[in-house]
Amino acid sequence: MAMSFDSYMKDMVKPMREDLTRLGITELLTPEQVNEAMEKSKDGTMLLVINSVCGCAAGQCRPGVAKALQNDTLPTYTYTVFAGQEKDATAKAREYLAPYPPSSPSIALFKDGELAHFIQRHQIEDRSADMIAGDLIGAFNQYCK
Repeated sequence: MAMSFDSYMKDMVKPMREDLTRLGITELLTPEQVNEAMEKSKDGTMLLVINSVCGCAAGQCRPGVAKALQNDTLPTYTYTVFAGQEKDATAKAREYLAPYPPSSPSIALFKDGELAHFIQRHQIEDRSADMIAGDLIGAFNQYCK
């Protein structure tokens, strides 16, 4: 019995999605959902995680986000898009990250609809989850009060 590529990928990335959704982070699956989330974020703060299948997403990004979300001060909204999976939603999310080039994984914090803090892949892949969490906690404490 042959399995379709799409079915295989859905099964493959399911635990990678759950690393974030089990934390209460909402997945954005369409460009329309991204636009709605950005509209909501104009009143408050929003964390947007660009998820990925790579090793630095698994070893540093997702665990760093999980640790940061244990902080007392948190963003109003938390969302994620999955690069390479929901391609249209990810492309739409990246429009809001200009002038930064596409980067996966990456982590963005918006305040009142404006990009306030951005962690790109090159700032994730050579740092520990604790360092990424510390970076995010500092941003949360600065922008989410």
